[in-house]
Amino acid sequence: MKIVIVGNGKVGFSLAEQLVREKYDVVIVDLREDTLRRAADALDIMSVKGNGISAATLIEAGAPDADLLVAATNSDEINMVCCLTAKHLGAKYAIARIRNPEYNTGLSDLKRNMGIDMVINPENATAVEISRLLRFPPAANIETFCRGRVELIGFRLLEEDFLVNRPLHALSDQVKQLSLLFCAVERPGGEVVIPNGSFVPQAGDKLYLIGRPSSLDQFFRLLGRYSPKVKSVFIVGGGKISLYLSAVLEKRLPHTTVICGDGTDQELLESERMTASDAFVALTDRDEDNLILSLYAMQKGVQKVVTKSNRQNYAGIAQTIGLDSVISPKLITAAQILQVVRGMQNSQGSVMNTLYRIDDGSAEAMEFTASANTRHLGVPLKDLQLRKGILIAVLARGGDIIIPEGSSSIREGDSVILISRDLRILDLNDIYEDEGAFPVPGGSNEH
Repeated sequence: MKIVIVGNGKVGFSLAEQLVREKYDVVIVDLREDTLRRAADALDIMSVKGNGISAATLIEAGAPDADLLVAATNSDEINMVCCLTAKHLGAKYAIARIRNPEYNTGLSDLKRNMGIDMVINPENATAVEISRLLRFPPAANIETFCRGRVELIGFRLLEEDFLVNRPLHALSDQVKQLSLLFCAVERPGGEVVIPNGSFVPQAGDKLYLIGRPSSLDQFFRLLGRYSPKVKSVFIVGGGKISLYLSAVLEKRLPHTTVICGDGTDQELLESERMTASDAFVALTDRDEDNLILSLYAMQKGVQKVVTKSNRQNYAGIAQTIGLDSVISPKLITAAQILQVVRGMQNSQGSVMNTLYRIDDGSAEAMEFTASANTRHLGVPLKDLQLRKGILIAVLARGGDIIIPEGSSSIREGDSVILISRDLRILDLNDIYEDEGAFPVPGGSNEH
């Protein structure tokens, strides 16, 4: 696939980095010589200096033959015109970053008139993710699948948690009866493991659970981590993310107060009763300020702290000081586009509905819809030979949410949630080993 990215800022560079890692043919367009040189040196990709609106620049970048063009400059208007020009030149698919809330009301008409196939809004997507964390404070990370009927939650294990130093198969019947699965573990050294029954969790591990929201809620009650719903949120930073987040929170927590002042001023924070809030969200433009402010809020005993940070090298620092809910708008956006890219490559029929990256992509959670072209429909999972690093975590069938056992099988129309480690999965059929290695029911080759 040939992909042209216009705009080499945080989102553009992060996206290019992810795509190059997956061996796609990427070209970056930007007006700034220094950022192009950085991309060329770090990623070893072709770069074109010029204005993304210019047809000549886009032609030089290969837009007429591009499978995908992503317009991710700092200007919504440039991004829209860039997509329009690229589609006229022959680009097959165009994605525009549009962040201004004023465009939201007429977005469908705008997409149709400007030839835009998809709109990404990193600030709005970040606000949605933060709102999920505020809805369920025990979680360090949370992602939804199957239209909210399944949730994936990450949390850090503490020394006093009953899971520590006990194999998963030895957990109590109370836990085993819940509709959930321990699907991934991120160890302090950065290693990601897909656990089996003999896996022994340790303090400091970040565990990922997937299952029904009600079962996850009950699990955290058993763990003693359940906390009451957030009723008051203190947000520092007045940018677009704060605007979108405030709009979401207004529906649940009315009575917003806007304060004009320096959010890093300790006296101001104290005078505005920051410590009386149930949650604190740091959304300034400086990652360093967000980390310091979040640490301060945590030390003051605020129940839930969420930090925005685009610098990946700060993630380890944040975890070391106890900040687990660190949100990166550029990584959220890159994952959204990566899901589209993989879907465009998939010609076999299974639809990828959701892609969530664990530990910056060391592992991934994906939701597919099984089609008639999916192999081994109806074959018990215990009889399948899955590729190493694959876990079938959940099957959603009609109104049922199934945590699969060996006797379970995939049926056409099922929503199948997978966890994969160190594998690039484009289609449900990518999870299997060689076709010849599979037992076929009844000796037929119907699947």
